[in-house]
This record gives sequence, structure tokens and C-alpha cells, in this order.
Amino acid sequence: MDSRIESVLNFVESGERVADIGADHGYLSIELAKKSLATKIIATEKNIGPFEALRKNILDSGFGNLIEARLGDGLQVLAAGEVDTICIAGMGGALIKKILDNSPEIVQCAQKIIIQPMNGAKKIREWCAENNFIIADEDLAESAGIIYEIICAIRFGEPKKIFKREKSPLNKKFSLQRLEKLQKVLREMKKSETARSSEKFSTLRAEIDKIQKSNA
Repeated sequence: MDSRIESVLNFVESGERVADIGADHGYLSIELAKKSLATKIIATEKNIGPFEALRKNILDSGFGNLIEARLGDGLQVLAAGEVDTICIAGMGGALIKKILDNSPEIVQCAQKIIIQPMNGAKKIREWCAENNFIIADEDLAESAGIIYEIICAIRFGEPKKIFKREKSPLNKKFSLQRLEKLQKVLREMKKSETARSSEKFSTLRAEIDKIQKSNA
């Protein structure tokens, strides 16, 4: 099983009704069914090719009574209150934010959102703060040498005192990869006087200093 899928599954609790948005071939939905983690699963896919593959994979899995495939864009094929948990994995943070913003009535009925962005995790954290979702926990997963962040946000409750990512053996490696990336951006910005005087430059330096101190 892909480590990213496994990390998402670890945030789903037994008995939830789950939407798998942009399900592609349905691997996450099928694993949810195999592990009996959901009483209902709606797998959505907007592109016809992957949708046909999704339907076939669901049929072949033997979980057609538990997983329903729907053709459509994002959350727009769901009804308000139809699911408790929304999973969105394998997309950029900006696209995920757009999907959430486009269906506020669906989002506001959900109790939990589990997100695995390919990039732009900061946009997801900002979205959570702006939309009254509490980031309850986070984890890391590595696939093909790249480390990804998984964010679990809830409408009610308290965040874990120690996030899974803090105990993950990937945490230091992720921090160092992040540091290298930020330092590269900073070097490029230093070439421009305008960039050096920008708020982004100051924010970048502050984040670099924070990472360096945490890894000292």
C-alpha cells in the first residue's frame, strides 16, 4: 500500500461516512472498505477515463455495496450532510482550497477533513484557520523519495498535544529538505533589491531561522 494512502487511513475512525474526492482509480476508497473503516464511501472523479477505471476497480474489489462512484467535479456531486469525513489526496494545495471554497454547504456539514497536498500545505492551514476547522493532527509520508504532509482538521475538539509528524522518523529529513528549498529561494531573492525589501523575504528568513534552530 502507498504510504500516503496509509497515512490518510490512519486518520479515519471506524463508522464514519467518507467522501474520497478526486478518487482516481479508487485505491483509497477500496482500502477504507477493506479495513471496515467506513459505513459509507462516496468516491468522486471528474474525468471520464479515470472514472470508468474507478467503477471497474470498485466492482472488481467486491465492495460495490459499500462504495459509490460519482462522476463530477470535487464536492459538487455531494449533498449537504451526506458524509462526515472528506478526504482529498494527491492534489496541489491551491486546487484543494478551490474545491473546498466551491462547496461551502458541503464543507460546513462535515466533521473532519483529511488532506494530503502535493504542495502548498500552508494554503491548507490558512484555509482551516479562516473556516473554523481545528488542525487536530499531522503526519508525514514518503513516496518515491519525496516527503508529503498529511493534515487532519476537525470542526470540534482539541488538537493532539504531540502531532504524529513530530514523532515520525521522516520529520528531520523533511525539515532539512524544506530548509534546502527555502534557502534556494532566498538566494534568488537576494539578487533583487525589491525582493530583499519585501515581506515575503522577511517571512522566508524567519522560517529558515526557525528550522535551523529546531535542527541544531
